[in-house]
Amino acid sequence: MGDLLDHLRAGLPDDAILTDPDVTASYANDMASFCEAGAPAVVVLPRTTAEVQHVMRTATALRIPVVPQGARTGLSGAANASEGCIVLSLTRMDRILEISPVDRVAVVEPGVVNAVLSRAVAERGLYYPPDPSSWEQCTIGGNIGTGSGGLCCVKYGVTAEYVLGLEVVLADGRLMRTGRRTAKGVAGYDLTRLFVGSEGSLGIVVEATLALKPAPPVQLALAAEFPSSAAACEAVCAIMAGGHVPSLLELMDATTVRAVNDLTHMGLPETTEALLLAAFDTHDPSADLRALGELCTAAGATQVVPAEDAVESELLLQARRMALPAMERVSTATMIDDVCVPRSALGAMIDGVAAIAEKYDLTIGVCAHAGDGNTHPVVSFDAADADESRRARESFDEIMALGLELGGTITGEHGVGVLKKEWLARELGPVGVEMQRGIKEVFDPLGILNPGKLF
Repeated sequence: MGDLLDHLRAGLPDDAILTDPDVTASYANDMASFCEAGAPAVVVLPRTTAEVQHVMRTATALRIPVVPQGARTGLSGAANASEGCIVLSLTRMDRILEISPVDRVAVVEPGVVNAVLSRAVAERGLYYPPDPSSWEQCTIGGNIGTGSGGLCCVKYGVTAEYVLGLEVVLADGRLMRTGRRTAKGVAGYDLTRLFVGSEGSLGIVVEATLALKPAPPVQLALAAEFPSSAAACEAVCAIMAGGHVPSLLELMDATTVRAVNDLTHMGLPETTEALLLAAFDTHDPSADLRALGELCTAAGATQVVPAEDAVESELLLQARRMALPAMERVSTATMIDDVCVPRSALGAMIDGVAAIAEKYDLTIGVCAHAGDGNTHPVVSFDAADADESRRARESFDEIMALGLELGGTITGEHGVGVLKKEWLARELGPVGVEMQRGIKEVFDPLGILNPGKLF
C-alpha cells in the first residue's frame, strides 16, 4: 500500500486520491444485485489524460488491477471493485470540449453526464439520441463501456452507432486514438467499435467523438390498452412490418403499470394487461399516430388514447421512465434482466416470463423497448429471505435461457459484467470465447484491466 500511494502521489494531486476505507467502500458496487465486489485499495479521481496515464503506468509497474468507473448506475456489476484494486473514477473528467454544428459532432470527456450533453447540443439545434433511463446520472464513458441503449433506439439506434472516435489510455499507459471525426472512414480494423461494450477491460476511454443529428420536431405520443401481452405484441409486429418508424415504442405489462400507479398516482388504466406507448417526431405526427392507432385497434386494443400536445406526451413517457423506480418499491430488492429477442418472438418472451413468475411464486414485471425486442423483466424479492433470493436468482437464469431459446441475446444494453459471465460463454460458444480472450490478451497482457468481468 505504501509503494502504491507513493507512486500515485508522484503524478496526482492529493485531492485525487481517496484512502479512507469508509469512503472507498462506497465505490465498491454499481447497482446490480447478486454481484460480488472486493474492497478497493484506493480510489483515484483524475482530471486529465496525463493523470490517467500515470495511474495505468503505476498499475502496470506494481501489477495492481484497475477498475474504471463512471456514475455506477450499471446493472451488471461491470463497475464492481476487485479486491485490492485501484478504482479509477472518471467523473471529474466532465468537460464538453467541442460541439460542431457543421461536422455534427461533439467531443467530450468520459465523465460528462448524458443529460448534460443532450441539453448542451440541443441549444445548438442538435440532438444526441442515446437516452438510457438513467440519463440524468449516467456518464458517456459508462454508456460507451456498456454499449447503452434507451427509449429512442427503435428509430435512432444505440450508443455504438454514435461513437465515431476515441482516445484511449491502454493498460501500459500509452495513449491511442481510434476512429475519426469524418462522416465516412474505413481505414483499418474498426477498433472504435471494439471498445464500445468492452466494459473497461481493454483500455480507459478519456475522450470520445460522438455523432450528432439535427434536432427533430417535437414528438407526440399515444397510449394503447390491450387485453393481453400477446395482443400488444401482435400490434408491435404489425407496426414494424407496416414500415412505420416511431421514435419510441415501449410496452409495460400489468404488473409494471400497477407499480407505476402505486408510486406516481398517474391514474394509468389498471384494467389493462399491457400498455403500449408509441411516439413520432415526424413533421405530421398526428397522421402517423392515427395510422398506428388503427393497427393497435385491429390487433385488439380496447382503447387508444393519443396525446393532444407535447405536455401530454411527456406525461405518458414519464410513466415509462418511472417503471424501474416503481418496481424497486415492490420489495426490498430487484434483479433487472436485459434480454433482447427478435421482434417476432416478443410475445413468446413476455408470456414465458409470466410463466416463470408463476413457477417461482415471484412478482416479475416486464417493461420493454418493444420496437427492438429488448425486454427488461424486473424480478422483485425480499433480500432477507434466503429461499426467496434463491428463487429470484433461478428465475433470472431461466429468463436468460428463454431468451437464448427464442433466438435472442442475454443483454441488449446493460452489459455482461459479473452478473452474466456464465451466460456469455453459453451465448458465444467455446470458439467465440477463445477469440475474445485472445483480443483481451493483446490489449491487456497482464490482465489488470477490470479483471473478472465478461469471461
